[in-house]
Amino acid sequence: MIDIFLQYWPLLLGLAVAGAAAGLAAGMFGIGGGAVIVPVLFFLFDGMGYGETAMHVAVATSLATIILTSARSVMAHNSHGAVDWDIIRSWAPWIVVGALIGMGLSGFLSKQALLGIFGSMAFVLSAQLFFGRPTWRLADEMPGGVVRGGLGMAIGALSALMGIGGGTFGVSLMTLYGRPIHRAVATAAGWGVAIGLPSAIVAVFIGWGHPNLPPFSLGYVNLAAFALISVFTVTMAPVGAKLAHSLDAVLLKRLFAILLALVAARMLWKALGL
Repeated sequence: MIDIFLQYWPLLLGLAVAGAAAGLAAGMFGIGGGAVIVPVLFFLFDGMGYGETAMHVAVATSLATIILTSARSVMAHNSHGAVDWDIIRSWAPWIVVGALIGMGLSGFLSKQALLGIFGSMAFVLSAQLFFGRPTWRLADEMPGGVVRGGLGMAIGALSALMGIGGGTFGVSLMTLYGRPIHRAVATAAGWGVAIGLPSAIVAVFIGWGHPNLPPFSLGYVNLAAFALISVFTVTMAPVGAKLAHSLDAVLLKRLFAILLALVAARMLWKALGL
């Protein structure tokens, strides 16, 4: 055990830092940790010489960590009666289908393509964080029928391709359709399992036996990263929440939006091979 730690201590330390940063971000800004975990894991694995698979492993591992954090979060919110289970039940099948499509598609995409998708959507998310207002509305009720199916699959597919949970897109969608922000946050947390579980299973199979995988990988899911990030995310999220209550929330979100935009620019720069 000591020999393994000495051999891989830079990797293990980097994973612990990634989990702590993701937990702080989730607690302080109310977003899924994937927006932090994916770029940190990518740059960590890329810097260690696993550039060919770094982005695929970063995305898949981030999705695996979302399973536990999402389940824990939605149960905590449910104890306060804040979860709209009707929305979760009616949207989850479409989100699962989208997640399966997105993760299956990722197996055919190059590192540059995944970097481009993450970077582009991260810019959109940073703009929403910076400019978004809780008073914006599209309608007073969540859509149904074909619109619900299309939006659900789009959320699942994009989340799987980016390695993020349902909260990032789900909260924005639900508030645009008239749901109070606290109820939207609580309900969207439940979408994380519908995205993370099927995506992680598919990632194990499509990455199985791939050369140049980082140590401790099962397919595209890195088990060491999954374990360490899960522990540190759960530990640091309450700390981030306490910090959020003691600081200016609007200023924090805008500062994080700027940071996310810089990360997105760096990811796009890498996508262009520069």
